[in-house]
Amino acid sequence: MKHPILLWDLPTRLAHWLLVALVASAIVSVKISGNAMEWHGRIGLAILGVVVFRIVWGVVGSTYARFTQFLPTPAAIRAYLRGHWRGVGHNPLGALSTVALLSLMAGQALAGAFANDDIAFYGPLYHAVSSELSGWISGLHRQAEWIVYGLVGVHVAAVMWHTHVKKDNLIRPMITGVKTVDDPAIPPARGGGPVALVVALAIAGFAVWAVSGGLLPPPAPVPAATTPAW
Repeated sequence: MKHPILLWDLPTRLAHWLLVALVASAIVSVKISGNAMEWHGRIGLAILGVVVFRIVWGVVGSTYARFTQFLPTPAAIRAYLRGHWRGVGHNPLGALSTVALLSLMAGQALAGAFANDDIAFYGPLYHAVSSELSGWISGLHRQAEWIVYGLVGVHVAAVMWHTHVKKDNLIRPMITGVKTVDDPAIPPARGGGPVALVVALAIAGFAVWAVSGGLLPPPAPVPAATTPAW
């Protein structure tokens, strides 16, 4: 007999859909270029904040949001590929995709903070490194854009395949938080209370502040112009 359980808590769901919206906005803003690059930089900082929050939430959040719950072992991957894996939450390949996407988004957002476009945009940490290093990081940031497209495409395709071919809807639980399972012994998600939420938000906020240049020394004051005595 099927019964519903809480699978994804609200912070996990909000972080997921906010990241979707932010990544889409980052792609649009970089394609527009020009003045939109200032917004691209702000969006990158927001992406960093969401990713850091999700990483911390993967430690202190509720049951199925935790990395200890879904990070796969080689045995779990083999079982999944053979069709023997049984579980809820991220399947082994989905877990690898999630970790890869979070790592890539964190790296892209951090790289963007050191990058520049040789025209008008300079990341908040541009002055923390040499112009040569900033140029090298900028090149990596631009090249990794194609990796972002590839991973996002694979992720979306996998979700669609599970939903429409395997008839295992992965989208609805990420909206409602609830999944219907066959095994009555599978417990609902627990943990991730208010204290954990405050800790995760505080760490994410500190990360955004630091990458925004909060740890850099203030710029030297500009000397006041002197008026000739004559």
